[in-house]
Amino acid sequence: MKFTHALFAAAAATTLGAAAAHADEEMPNEDGMERCYGIALAGENDCAAGPGTTCAGTSTVDFQGNAWTLVPEGTCEDIQTPYGPGSLEEIERP
Repeated sequence: MKFTHALFAAAAATTLGAAAAHADEEMPNEDGMERCYGIALAGENDCAAGPGTTCAGTSTVDFQGNAWTLVPEGTCEDIQTPYGPGSLEEIERP
């Protein structure tokens, strides 16, 4: 019985460690950067792509308003798309 508990504990620890490492991969370093919504091409967002998606690389259309990409601070709203400028907050897009 003790062996089973130890095996389960080891498996759980391995799973949690792998999940933490994977989370670090999905969240880029944001030092000197800001999240800019609505500028990423399909599948090229850094994170936050809305319901039905997980994170990085999951936007389904170009310039998706609820998907962000990291850009240097102060540049987001200067980036122009066919639908208008990037935004520091989620935006509605057709």
